[in-house]
Amino acid sequence: MAASRTGPNMTQIAKAVGVSSATVSNALSGKGRVSPELVEKIRAKAAELGYVPSSAGRALRTGRSNVLGLVLPDISNPLFPQIAQAMESAASDAGYGVLIADSRGDVTTQTQAIARLIERGVDGLVVIPRRGTRIGSVSCPVAMVDTPSTPGNTVSADHWEGGAQLARHLLDLGHRKFLFVGHDGASNVQNDRIGGMKSALGNDVSHETIWIEPMLRRQGDDTSLGLLGHVKSGVTAIAAVSDLHALRVLTELQTAGIKVPEQVSVTGFDDLVFAPVVTPSLTTVHMDMTRIAQIAIAALTKEIEGPRTTTVTNAGEIDTPEIDHKNGATVQQTVKADTSKVSMKLMVRASSGPAASSDTQALMEKLYNGD
Repeated sequence: MAASRTGPNMTQIAKAVGVSSATVSNALSGKGRVSPELVEKIRAKAAELGYVPSSAGRALRTGRSNVLGLVLPDISNPLFPQIAQAMESAASDAGYGVLIADSRGDVTTQTQAIARLIERGVDGLVVIPRRGTRIGSVSCPVAMVDTPSTPGNTVSADHWEGGAQLARHLLDLGHRKFLFVGHDGASNVQNDRIGGMKSALGNDVSHETIWIEPMLRRQGDDTSLGLLGHVKSGVTAIAAVSDLHALRVLTELQTAGIKVPEQVSVTGFDDLVFAPVVTPSLTTVHMDMTRIAQIAIAALTKEIEGPRTTTVTNAGEIDTPEIDHKNGATVQQTVKADTSKVSMKLMVRASSGPAASSDTQALMEKLYNGD
């Protein structure tokens, strides 16, 4: 049997003030013809009695739950709890609660998470998609936070320009041979970060990219990235697509006896909580999640509380019953924001320094070759 509501209700407030329950309802909801003086009196009495509005009753009256869903790609990654906190804060400021679901790095799980949140009556969704997947037709508005190159993206960090900032910093330090370390070649965010770095390089600069995920799949979690071989070949700057992967790079280099940044500079992305405190402290690119969350939530709540708009795009990796498989099109209800990308900020710390001189590189080569 469901528990009965034990707190004061509108009938008790009405009796205490000497008005009807309908008048109390109008005063508390801001509807109907109730004088300002009486509204103030009723609200004061409600506060005195400790009245808490019924969310179920409010949902029946307004047709809205005032709850948003947030779908994260992998909550074990320390970046995403920070994003969740920013989204929850922005939603709370707008008068909404948040339910969180974790895709656990799996596209099918992401689809199921979206369906569960919709079943629970959320008014809208914020989705940070797995591998740039697109969201099919659903029964509520969706704000997508991925990267500007992802079709249907609502708002995100400017990952491309963030990569360009990082590369220009390393170029200014004299680096001319780069190694880019990505994790998943299917990630739009990671490809944009690496693409931005490559876009800033001149003709006199050489670069190579390695992807960690295929290496782990073939050789196991403890596999070496082979960084010593790249350093022997003259690489002086290793730029990872995230701080987590930069930390792996730092560990492998330090285990091999390579000094950072004297011999090789290392950089990351995201400015995670450990970036300033590792040794050496990590040069990285900061993402303004507070601003991104505010823009995403504002665009979403505007759509929820106003007229609905839709955009037609090609179907992506998420398969829902609403997708038209014959022509590959779906109605994608991702909302649009006034600002679609937010600048990133370069955080220069101790892990990046001037490129090693040719004499130093020659000495290193002799050392590694046992001469």
